[in-house]
Amino acid sequence: MSLLPAAILVYLLVNVVAFLLFSRDKRLAEKGRWRISERNLLVAAAFGPLGAMAAMRLFRHKTQKAKFRLVPLFLCLHVVFILLYVVLLSGSH
Repeated sequence: MSLLPAAILVYLLVNVVAFLLFSRDKRLAEKGRWRISERNLLVAAAFGPLGAMAAMRLFRHKTQKAKFRLVPLFLCLHVVFILLYVVLLSGSH
């Protein structure tokens, strides 16, 4: 049995969690309540950049903060690693 479907599922879940964290932080900010730390949001974005980027754009949240300009870089790195995996995997057959 291939681990690829499980890895894809975990990757999707991590991105959903990142999306939900950014969404929650935006809602807390609107209410003036205690927020999720930027460190935790960046860690979530490093592992789930698709979800983080989607939430940042959808909710217009953290788009002007300098630290969060790393999120597109995280996304690019993920795309490169996925492409490398696909190329290496297709070359092994």
